Amino acid sequence: MLVTITTRGDAAPDLSHLLHKHPGRAQSFDLSVGTAHVFYPADTPDVCSAALLLEVDAIALARSKRYGADAQALSRYVNDRPYASTSMLALAIGQVFRSAMGGRSTSRPERAAAPMDLELALTSVPSEVDEHGVGLASRLFAPLGWDVDETRRPLDDTRPEWGDAATVGLRLRGRVRLSDALRQLTVLLPVLDDAKHYWVGDDEVGMLLRRGEGWLAEHPLREVITTRSLAHQRSLVDDATSRLLGLDGTAGDGGAVDAPVDEASAEDDGTSARETPLYRRRAEAVLTALADVQAHTVADVGCGEGALLRHLFADRSFTTIIGTDVAPRELARAERRLRLDDVSDEQRARVRLLQSSVTYSDDRIAGLDAVVLMEVVEHVDPERLPALEASVFRAARPAAVVVTTPNAEHNVRFASLAAGRFRHPDHRFEWTRDEFRTWAQAVADRHGYTVEHRPVGDDDPEVGPPTQLALFRRHTTSSPTNGSPTTISTTTGGTAA
Repeated sequence: MLVTITTRGDAAPDLSHLLHKHPGRAQSFDLSVGTAHVFYPADTPDVCSAALLLEVDAIALARSKRYGADAQALSRYVNDRPYASTSMLALAIGQVFRSAMGGRSTSRPERAAAPMDLELALTSVPSEVDEHGVGLASRLFAPLGWDVDETRRPLDDTRPEWGDAATVGLRLRGRVRLSDALRQLTVLLPVLDDAKHYWVGDDEVGMLLRRGEGWLAEHPLREVITTRSLAHQRSLVDDATSRLLGLDGTAGDGGAVDAPVDEASAEDDGTSARETPLYRRRAEAVLTALADVQAHTVADVGCGEGALLRHLFADRSFTTIIGTDVAPRELARAERRLRLDDVSDEQRARVRLLQSSVTYSDDRIAGLDAVVLMEVVEHVDPERLPALEASVFRAARPAAVVVTTPNAEHNVRFASLAAGRFRHPDHRFEWTRDEFRTWAQAVADRHGYTVEHRPVGDDDPEVGPPTQLALFRRHTTSSPTNGSPTTISTTTGGTAA
């Protein structure tokens, strides 16, 4: 498997610095799938070309317990077909050019941050042809700004009746940041082959999102990319789609068939919603509310994999940050996302990640400046809302509570959302603005809070904003009433999967 990276002109002398590999000598790297060799076929003031050659060790793969357990999987790379540029090459790129893929360069930081004229050439790349005769490689790379050249040869020059080979020689030309080009390769090479040589688990979702940041969400073949990258595991695909589009919560364990709606595709949200995705505007609205109440100790209840925690941790004004979630898997993701192993003990002491349920009282989050329920209430069964209310507003009783939830009236603006359906398969209900206001005011009255409502996202004159936010402030001299919580009616225009 071979890939070459070429640049010309004034950028040529900088390529070796960005790749962190000296052009004056060949280097070899032992990997789990074989040996990767890096060398420079050309290194002049005008042209620089770096090559990575992956020499697959088929015998070691056959003997490995990791790769040899599944005979069917083994047949993918121990057989009579030519080795194709697949996930094994993607692994080699990711490990050998790790610093370059991260965009880090101490000697050429300006060049690393800027686009440059690149030409990538790969041998034997799988590229199935659609009904229009267009190869998959073109359909994957062209939307990213590459000029794509696929060279397809006969399977056997002496047997023309066998037709063309399934693989192509692939050449990509474009003005792209080197780090972006490498990340795109590591994601899309396994997509082209529709296979990975290793077991695909939960961690693969996070890696896909990191490497697809900035381009995957808007790619026209996003569903194909996520599905193939995650080995057609529906639960992982739904999880990745939800996180990629900023939709909070996870798909149900039953494997829902409905994918979460793309909130960025609302017809009336305009270009501003695309420039600033709704999930970011939601986080910004929550942070603004926390600043307005001067909160320094905060619990993000139902924190998931840490989308809001990341912003809280970056702001030193938050001295105590608690993230709770019922799923240990989500807490593990949050810990990795915060990179707590890489920070000082002082910084790490600001954060606590706790397994807990929003419907059960937990003394560990009591008495804080604020509790945040960001896209959480709609994941709770309606009959459990009184328990949520009691655990947050009566037991924890923070000085402020911030609640965000979808506005059901705005769903008509989502072209991909069928009438009567919810935005996510795990939603138990979605409130209209009046229903949310009724619930919020009743909760505030029962527990001694005032409530202020704020729009999140563009406030449509007919159907309101896509997300609604309620900011509760506790009365300083009042105490909660003894009345029991009542159940508020909910919009259930569809059946939650």
